[in-house]
Amino acid sequence: MLKECRSHGYFRAEVCPLCGDEGKFLLNDEEVETLGRTMAGVLRHFPERYGLEMDTHGWVDLRDFLTAVQIRNKRFKFLRPHHVVGLIETDPKGRYQFEDGKIRATYGHSVDIDLDLPTEGIPDVLFYPTTEEETHLLLEAGLRPSDRKMVHLSATFEAAMEAGRVRIQSPVILEVDTQAARAAGAVIMKAGKTVYTTKEIAGEFLRRSARVEEELPPSEGAGGPAA
Repeated sequence: MLKECRSHGYFRAEVCPLCGDEGKFLLNDEEVETLGRTMAGVLRHFPERYGLEMDTHGWVDLRDFLTAVQIRNKRFKFLRPHHVVGLIETDPKGRYQFEDGKIRATYGHSVDIDLDLPTEGIPDVLFYPTTEEETHLLLEAGLRPSDRKMVHLSATFEAAMEAGRVRIQSPVILEVDTQAARAAGAVIMKAGKTVYTTKEIAGEFLRRSARVEEELPPSEGAGGPAA
């Protein structure tokens, strides 16, 4: 559920986590899910299906997006800019941006764009989930995009495990020596709260992680949304 607190802004809960205020209702859970999936599709993969123009950096005009969604889905006739901005600001993974009346996805694209994302403050080690079968190949050949335009790296071992479980129950986690990779010319960008992107990482900068996953509560673990 998406709500707005007059004192502390947007939040996804029954009450404001900072002051306990009930806040103003904006979207129910189903609407948050549906609108989120629409945003992901339009901003990452197919803006043309909604008649939208995306600039070279992935930005789409917010009001044009609202009009297109309202035309395609009558249930969202009520949609206003603050609904989308609230969704963006409360996204747990930081997958989207709002700036100067425009919105964009920060990673996950299958279309060619030039994301001008931050390249400073990159952690010394990032993580990448894979399968046991692919591990030796990646350690030799390195990481390159497959169905997306960029390689996605995780900020933490735990985030990589969560991303990997979208494919398999027990992922193998590779560690990326980002200091050495960047010194060799790799450009790594911060794309979300726990996600970093790059065009490729050579195999010499990868190693199989020796870390063992800590036991997770029953509500966590297998499954979970894609990055």
